[in-house]
Amino acid sequence: MQHVDEQQIKPETADRLNGLIGEFVGTGKEYYQQTFSYMMQAPGYRFTLNKAAALLGPIWFGARGLWSWFLGFLLLETLAYIQIGLGIFGDLGRDFRERAAQIEQTLELRRQQIAAAEQSGAASLDSLKRAAESLEGALAGAQEAARGADSTGFTYLFVGVVLLLAVKFLAASLANWTLEGQFARWRSDHSVAHGWSQPRLIISSVLTAAVVVLTTIKFAQPDAVAVLKTFPTNRDWRLNVGDGVQAVFEWTKTAGRGFFDGLTYGMRTLLDWIEVLLVDTPWPVVALVIIMLAYLSAGARVAIFTGAALAYLGLLDFWEKAMTTIALLGAAALISITLGIPLGIYCARRPRAFAIVRPILDFMQSMPSFVYLIPVVAFIGSGKPAGVVATMIFGSPPVIRFTVLGLQQVPETVREAALAFGATPRYLLWRVDLPLAHKTIMAGVNQTILMSLAMVVVASLIGAKGLGEDVLEALQYAAAGQGILAGLAILFCALILDRIVAGKK
Repeated sequence: MQHVDEQQIKPETADRLNGLIGEFVGTGKEYYQQTFSYMMQAPGYRFTLNKAAALLGPIWFGARGLWSWFLGFLLLETLAYIQIGLGIFGDLGRDFRERAAQIEQTLELRRQQIAAAEQSGAASLDSLKRAAESLEGALAGAQEAARGADSTGFTYLFVGVVLLLAVKFLAASLANWTLEGQFARWRSDHSVAHGWSQPRLIISSVLTAAVVVLTTIKFAQPDAVAVLKTFPTNRDWRLNVGDGVQAVFEWTKTAGRGFFDGLTYGMRTLLDWIEVLLVDTPWPVVALVIIMLAYLSAGARVAIFTGAALAYLGLLDFWEKAMTTIALLGAAALISITLGIPLGIYCARRPRAFAIVRPILDFMQSMPSFVYLIPVVAFIGSGKPAGVVATMIFGSPPVIRFTVLGLQQVPETVREAALAFGATPRYLLWRVDLPLAHKTIMAGVNQTILMSLAMVVVASLIGAKGLGEDVLEALQYAAAGQGILAGLAILFCALILDRIVAGKK
């Protein structure tokens, strides 16, 4: 909005603005009308002090609906109150006294050992006395440190008061500026929080009191309230829930034995066919085909790089394992892409379906990769099929998301024009939507392939062969050189696939 002086505008316009300000603020109309009029004379921040905000702190911001500012000032004031609490009734020397108590127990044990050694005339008497003397010095040091820590209470109190005053001043100087910004937003959108709300006041007061009191007690007197020290729980609950989850796994494994056996057989068959093409075929043929693919897809420079990378794999004896890795990756990526693109097309045209699928994709991408191995091994067992399934689960979300994104970005005007010329839904999909979304979909395919390759090392933990096995062995035996060479081999496989799929740019 344009900021002007109240004297330079018509009286009815000033009256209308004052009416809007009064409607917005609810309480303190005259103060805020004068303050906002002063602040609107020039754009940007203008220094003012709000006494109510200085007194109430975060509670004022909460009552006004400025919750982000409420949270920030609540954290700052809590930090100040912690310092004040430590200075007034904090047990500052607690850690040193606990250390002194532990030293004293050890010292008493040493004294008993010294007494026993004196009676028996043991040769270790001198060493025990030296250890006791060392412990006595450490005990004296811990006790002195405890007294020194106890004497710093005034420092904590002073720092806390200064910090609290600084936070109060900051809140007072920013309150009117933040409220005026909220008023500007409210003028264009009346759903923005406005007025002095009693429910918001109560909520912000309760939150402030709870956070400040509980946090101050926890830091100043850690043993005063036991429930603040450790979360109230019972270890048997986790064991019982774990047993329940285990029972569900066992039932699912038994009831779905036919499905999981069929899935394992299908994965193994597909993997065997790909391995026949990559591993059993003579290496010059495989190398020439890969180099030709690189040349046709991305040009001569990528073909030369591909040839050099394949030479690295062959000369350092990584060829067979690299082909096994690419076979495992190829099986997982082929299934992910075959299922992912149609699912993405379906979700792009049905937002309700995507609303259901999106949390599942979030779960698949957020779950740590090692956790995938638990249900996979439970249902399928170890070996290459399990590695394919784990890799497929980990790598499939990108192709689905990018397909949805690409189709959603197709301009509606283009689709409407095609429909106006009589395009059928099938023609619209194949000749309009997919060509326009092609680059985005291929970016999803590329990400799926690379994320699948990232699972190579993890999949080796459950018996999937390939380059990941070499990296795992290098970690187990601290063979840094061999691990780096195997890691570079995985890197070259990733770069070759990335360049071939990405094509010319």
